[in-house]
Amino acid sequence: MITEGPHKVEEACEMYCRSANMFKMAKNWSAAGSAFCKAARLHMQLQNKHDCATSFIDAGNAYKKSDPNEAIKCLNAAVDIYTDMGRFTIAAKHHISIAEIYESELVDIEKAIAHYEQAADYYKGEESNSSANKCLLKVGAYCAQLEQYQKAIEIYEQVGANTMDNPLLKYSAKEYFFKASLCHFIVDELNAKIAVEKYEEMFPAFSDSRECKLLKKLLEAHEEQNSEAFTEAIKEFDSISRLDQWHTTLLLRIKKTIQGDEGDLK
Repeated sequence: MITEGPHKVEEACEMYCRSANMFKMAKNWSAAGSAFCKAARLHMQLQNKHDCATSFIDAGNAYKKSDPNEAIKCLNAAVDIYTDMGRFTIAAKHHISIAEIYESELVDIEKAIAHYEQAADYYKGEESNSSANKCLLKVGAYCAQLEQYQKAIEIYEQVGANTMDNPLLKYSAKEYFFKASLCHFIVDELNAKIAVEKYEEMFPAFSDSRECKLLKKLLEAHEEQNSEAFTEAIKEFDSISRLDQWHTTLLLRIKKTIQGDEGDLK
């Protein structure tokens, strides 16, 4: 730790930042991250919280290219400073950055979920509902993949209810109610029927949607234990609106509950 007067410490900060940028130019990401970290600690010594947080973010961005775990440590350090300063929107943004590292680099989905949830909480507190919903939808998608269906249902219902009265977003509400219905369906067919009726009542436009019509066909095929009719309904829907990997995974899980099913959608 440098113990000279503030002027010397500021000079050292500048030197570390210059070094870090030279390392960045040379694509020596670990050295750049380390130099930015040293600058951050000196900024903290000078009580320059904003500059300290900025240097930790720069360190995190450099480490992202070489050491994801170090990147997360630096970004977490910045988040702590921003929350202490009451800068919750910017803290939320960096929680998303941490979640993305857990998603793509470290493949730790539980930790990614935790950071998306924290980001959503901060955004909600700042009345940034659209940003909060984006984070929650990430959480909902992962919860369904991890078979945490009740939590996924609660999220999709919440976001669906938030968007159905917004003229710009209400078109998306049918998709969220569709996803909630699929999660219900995996747990219990009767639950799914009740849920679909509830969503139609809450959001009448859902009744006329292709998603709702598909759900009713799937429920009927499932009740009759008719895997061919189940597959045919999906193929018909998919020929107009392509189903992504998430939908396909859940539909396969439902189809496997039909007796004697082969477990594919062909």
